[in-house]
Amino acid sequence: MEEEDFADIKLLQESANSNPNDPSVHFNLGVLLWEKGEKRQELRDKSMEHLMLAAKLNPQNAAAFRYLGHYYARFSPEPQRALKCYQRAVALNPDDSDAGEAICDLLDEGGKESLMVSVCREASDKSARAFWAFRRLGYLQAHQKKWSDAIQSLQHAIRGFPTCPDLWEALGLSYGRMGMFTAALKSYGRAIELDDSRVFALLESGNISLMLGSFRKGIEQFQQTLKISPQNSSAHYGLASALLGLAKECVNSGAFRWGASLLEEASEVAMRGTALARNFSCSWKLHGDIQLMYAKCHPWTDEATSKQVDEISFNSSISTWKKTCFLAAKNASLSYQRALHLAPWLANIYVDVAAASDLCLSFKESPKEDLNVWSIAEKMCFGGILLEGYNDEFWVALGCLSDHTALKQHALIRGLNLDVSLAVAWAHLGKLYRREGEKKSAQQAFDRARSIEPSLALPWAGMSADADARNFDQNEAYECCLRAVQIFPLAEFQVGLAKLALHSSYLSSSEVFGAIQQALLRVPHYPESHNLNGLVCESRSDYPSAITSYRLARCALKSFAGESSESHLIDISINLARSLCMAGNESYAVEECENLRQKGQLDSEGLQIYALCLWKLGKNDTALSVTRSLASSVLSMEENLAAASISFICRLLYNISGQESAITSILKMPKQMFHSSKISFVVSAIHVLDQKNQLETIVSSSRSFLTSQEEIIAMHILITLSKLLKHGYEDSLGIQKGVDHLRKALHMYPNSSVLRNLLSYLLLSSKESRDLSLATRCSFLDLSDNQKDEVIKSAYEVLGAGNVACYTIGRFRKMFPFSSCRYQCHSGFRAIQQLQKYLHQEPWSFNARYMLTLNCYQKAREERFPPHVCRVIERLTAVAFSNQFQSIKNVSIQYQTFQLLLCAAEVYLQQGNNSECFRLVRSALGSSVQSGSLFFAHLLLCRAYAAEDDIVSLSKEYKRCLELRTDSHIGWIGLKFIESRFGLQEDSTIIPLSFEYCSKDIKLSWHMWIALYNMVQGLIANWSGDLVAAEESFSQACSLADGESCLFLCHGAICMEIARQTSESQYILRAITSLKKAKHTSPIPLPIVSLLLAQAEASIGSTAKWEINLRDEWFSWPPEERPAELLFQMHLLSKPPKDDSMSSSSIDYGNSSLRWILRATHMNPSCSRYWKFLLKDM
Repeated sequence: MEEEDFADIKLLQESANSNPNDPSVHFNLGVLLWEKGEKRQELRDKSMEHLMLAAKLNPQNAAAFRYLGHYYARFSPEPQRALKCYQRAVALNPDDSDAGEAICDLLDEGGKESLMVSVCREASDKSARAFWAFRRLGYLQAHQKKWSDAIQSLQHAIRGFPTCPDLWEALGLSYGRMGMFTAALKSYGRAIELDDSRVFALLESGNISLMLGSFRKGIEQFQQTLKISPQNSSAHYGLASALLGLAKECVNSGAFRWGASLLEEASEVAMRGTALARNFSCSWKLHGDIQLMYAKCHPWTDEATSKQVDEISFNSSISTWKKTCFLAAKNASLSYQRALHLAPWLANIYVDVAAASDLCLSFKESPKEDLNVWSIAEKMCFGGILLEGYNDEFWVALGCLSDHTALKQHALIRGLNLDVSLAVAWAHLGKLYRREGEKKSAQQAFDRARSIEPSLALPWAGMSADADARNFDQNEAYECCLRAVQIFPLAEFQVGLAKLALHSSYLSSSEVFGAIQQALLRVPHYPESHNLNGLVCESRSDYPSAITSYRLARCALKSFAGESSESHLIDISINLARSLCMAGNESYAVEECENLRQKGQLDSEGLQIYALCLWKLGKNDTALSVTRSLASSVLSMEENLAAASISFICRLLYNISGQESAITSILKMPKQMFHSSKISFVVSAIHVLDQKNQLETIVSSSRSFLTSQEEIIAMHILITLSKLLKHGYEDSLGIQKGVDHLRKALHMYPNSSVLRNLLSYLLLSSKESRDLSLATRCSFLDLSDNQKDEVIKSAYEVLGAGNVACYTIGRFRKMFPFSSCRYQCHSGFRAIQQLQKYLHQEPWSFNARYMLTLNCYQKAREERFPPHVCRVIERLTAVAFSNQFQSIKNVSIQYQTFQLLLCAAEVYLQQGNNSECFRLVRSALGSSVQSGSLFFAHLLLCRAYAAEDDIVSLSKEYKRCLELRTDSHIGWIGLKFIESRFGLQEDSTIIPLSFEYCSKDIKLSWHMWIALYNMVQGLIANWSGDLVAAEESFSQACSLADGESCLFLCHGAICMEIARQTSESQYILRAITSLKKAKHTSPIPLPIVSLLLAQAEASIGSTAKWEINLRDEWFSWPPEERPAELLFQMHLLSKPPKDDSMSSSSIDYGNSSLRWILRATHMNPSCSRYWKFLLKDM
């Protein structure tokens, strides 16, 4: 000890001598001697003496008893005295963790567990801060498996020891044993955060993740465990189990290759685990499960292309695939046998061996064993049943794996005897009955299985297979099979789904495509799987893939089919020829057809393909010869085949010999041949193009054979096209006739989206202004409509085009309290929202992006091109220009790209970026569009040059516009404004004559367009100061459009201005007449009209009419938008009247007119007139 320590001890010793009855002095001296006497026994003995004196003098000093307990426990082996001292210390201070832990250690050494629980419980009851007691009590309760009590104790203990990983681990264990897995995961996670080397916490977390189905999380936790403890067999077992679970998820979702790769990794991990624990049967069983799953899901791969399908390489790939699956099944069987050798009392392993043996047999190239000999699978099932004869699952397994019909039935019925609600047994019993031809019993068994367990796949597949016996239609059978495939994606179910889709409209659906693609990976040796895959790809217009599939089907048919494969080979060859023809490989298709013809195997469909390919190759004579051969066999065909053949003959004759020759041949055909809807459509289509109506009688009679609603609607569409073509003139269509017919058809089929959208499309094509608002109201927007791609124009396109066609698509910002258009479309904002949904659903659609861009441009134009909307348009157009569709040589795509270029150029022009505007317009001028469309590009260049004051270039572009011309009224109006603004007029008759020429096809609203042109001339005259000419133009406009209140308002305003300048009363009278007409013709109170009319009436001295009109003006404005001039007029009106005529008015004029003039001045302080009246009133 140091000198300072001696000095302290001496000082305390002297104090104790002078105060022998002071317990604190003895306690402090005893503690100091205890701390300084770690290596000196004599000091500890002296310390004990002073502590004894302190305890005697102060029996409530818990610390003194704790030190005494330490002395008796460590230096003087007297455990009983130590226990008493510790008990006294804990009784005096339950929060003393040192004494508490020490007494618990002594009791634990003595095996007195119950006494330890009693001490901890007593301390915890005395003090809520006795965290040591809660911790020990929690550990003890967990050890005794009192999980609920342990959770409460450990939760309380964690408040005092929040960083103790042992507590969190014990709490996680308790939660897990109570089934509170989420809470257990959180507790284990906290323990791992505090100490990342906690192997037990990682293992338990991984196991819980597996139970919850979080296989990826479990894999991470087991991998982390193996990094800490590479030789841990439990971690190997858990990791292999997690990989197996994730692989099953992948396989069930169709990701066979990913699942197989996971199983390969799982197999390696499981083998390492068996090397660490060779005598653990569960490890060998797990390896067997992995290998069995691998044998079931290992996918077939083939690298064949449409031009390179080698039969030898195909057979080699099939052989390699079978060998891999066989070896995996064999390894599974060996692993199960090893597990069974280690634990022969486990009955379920017998069934596992049986399943693996049966799978091995299915991949064997050699023929099956003799049915009179018991198979290995049957023997192993019997072994499991001998151990557990009460297990119904083992009986079902025997019924599934046995090759003997009687034994299968007996096993399944025995399983049902044990558990009558066993749905699997009922399902397999139904399958057995169906195979034996007992369809009624099979139906009953399937129905019982489905009623017991609706999530079982086999009963749904059985219902689909028995569709004829159950009187199901094709759609119902398809839905049942689809349900089975969704529940359990078995290859046989998926092939059956594709077969059913052949007779329905679902062949090109994503469900069928995904199903048949997955089936190919598991049954590549089935010729029908490749053939069905080809049909599915063909329905999706993927002809190269279809060609490859048909060639693979032919290889599979030659290698793996039986003797009855000749008819299937013919069907596959015809399918191959058809796909080759559709893919543009007509020469190869002709070779296939010639091979079939040489063998005498070319049927009616083959003759059609043969003739079509010859026609495409330019061999018209040979094609006609084949067609004659087809026609000669029509009478001997079935009704459907005959109808298809006649339809084909008519179409081919039309394309080879022309319309007249086809019509002549049709007229020579027997009348009974036209008793088919297919032929009716072909004949009607030719009749649409025939201006002489030679087929009128045949078409009328054949339409009576249309039965379904879809066929009748399609015929109405053909009739509409006939109206459009036959009632048009020159280069115009008879739009109105088509619209009239569709309106009649809609009375019969008001819910037909096809007819509604076609009508909307025709209304949009009309030049009548009233038709634009009708178009969007008529269209049928149904988000659930799966056939929107089959109609001429979708409802989304109609809605977007209708809003773009209407020049006021809806007021996004309420600038006026009245509508500026009688036929205004009020769905502008809704249209943008719907088009955004459309683009979100089909982000690849160029039409969706095009329509959304145009509608956003309309919104930007209405709101004076705000920056945020302009940025949206820039992003939309940038994506559209980078799209691959630009390179497609399609007239529609070219025109849409041209429009988008102009929209983007206009946005840049409005933002002042003229250089970018010029670049985009010049790009637009390079588009392959009509001259009438190029007119607008040059018009935009005129405006751009005007913005830069380049009059020379502006004049050139103006002349170019005159040369190109357009059939759009708005184009000529825009050019007229530019002409008058910059004085570019060369011939004053060009634009008026061109404008009238645009209106020649308009019957109902031509006067409106002429009135609009007169209004434009009036505006131009007004801007130039020629008010008299402006008044004449507006007067002519009013005479042409006597129902437009806005024109009368403009005319009245011009007349009042002329009267103000010239003081001629005749213009006042004209103004009153026009303003009255504007007031009466407007469907809603039109602001400004009554105010001007009041001023006009006041000008001729009619005070009463002035007051009446002023009151009307007051109510025509919303309260928050009333202008300053109206307030000023109210100031004049609020002067005290000469009589009480105003007393009944509902207007609150107030007690003084000062209020009105103050409000008017506040709203428009720049008006000197208001200030003058204000000074007078002041």
